[in-house]
Amino acid sequence: MKNALRLFGWMVLGLVGLVVGAAAVFYEPDLPPDALREKYATGASRFVHVAGLPVHYRDEGPAADTLPVVLLHGTGASLLTWEGWVRELKPAHRVVRLDLPGYGLTGPNADHDYSSGFYTNFLEEFFQKTGIRRCHLGGNSLGGGIAWRYALAHPKRVPSLILVDAGGYPLPPKETPLAFRLARVPGLRGVLTKVTPRFVVAQSIRQVYADNRLVSDSLVDQYFDLARRAGNREAFIRRMRGYAPDSAWRRIPALRMPTLVLWGQQDRLIPVENAHRFHRDLPNDTLVIFPHAGHVPMEEQPIATVRAVLQFLREHAPPR
Repeated sequence: MKNALRLFGWMVLGLVGLVVGAAAVFYEPDLPPDALREKYATGASRFVHVAGLPVHYRDEGPAADTLPVVLLHGTGASLLTWEGWVRELKPAHRVVRLDLPGYGLTGPNADHDYSSGFYTNFLEEFFQKTGIRRCHLGGNSLGGGIAWRYALAHPKRVPSLILVDAGGYPLPPKETPLAFRLARVPGLRGVLTKVTPRFVVAQSIRQVYADNRLVSDSLVDQYFDLARRAGNREAFIRRMRGYAPDSAWRRIPALRMPTLVLWGQQDRLIPVENAHRFHRDLPNDTLVIFPHAGHVPMEEQPIATVRAVLQFLREHAPPR
């Protein structure tokens, strides 16, 4: 018995040693917001205080356009996820994109609230602060879920919706990115706020892309940098652990505005079955599936996906 306890004790010490050693090797300090602003903010970047946060957003295209396209990114991403779309949209459309609370240059919510209700209220306050009365509202993944929930709460403010591999239905993933899985492991919270191996970020991006050849070093660096913005890792862990499906999806049939549903056939996080569920439930939608794209088709295939958006906007442009 004593030998068994001694062996167990050595095993525990060995495991602790491995954890401490890994922490020493992969320790990554938070990056100061000012340094990241210098690197990732551009001439189009603006900051506005919403819900007590300095929200980073970009407002591009014709300033006189009173019906902008507003784009919301997904979990772990930032407004940079829409770069390819914005290049094609802004010659004819005003485009507003933002870093949601907990991500990008905006940083964490001091109240640690990352619920659907918080994001809906946050978006309404953002629109009030920026003077956006109506918009074509689009989003990917988390951002897609926020978009359709906001449209349910404020249907007159959203003449059309663009949902890109959007969250919402309680259907299980086929594969969950490594970073998402680690964030849900009990006992790792303190470690993960300081230890973020670059290879974990790289692997997580590869898991949401269909074509891993498109996952460049510069793309990984971008995600890696912004994940380490002071407070963002803590926010990510809190959101992953606090996530709980709700029943709001049952109200999706009430969304009567024209809706464009775009989906990557190879999406393993929110599988394409969700696209068909949206198509079944939405009374006024157009579904376009991209056979060789994954969870972020606007990153993988920006030109092909934005063409569908441009056509949709032409066909469903409401009176201004």
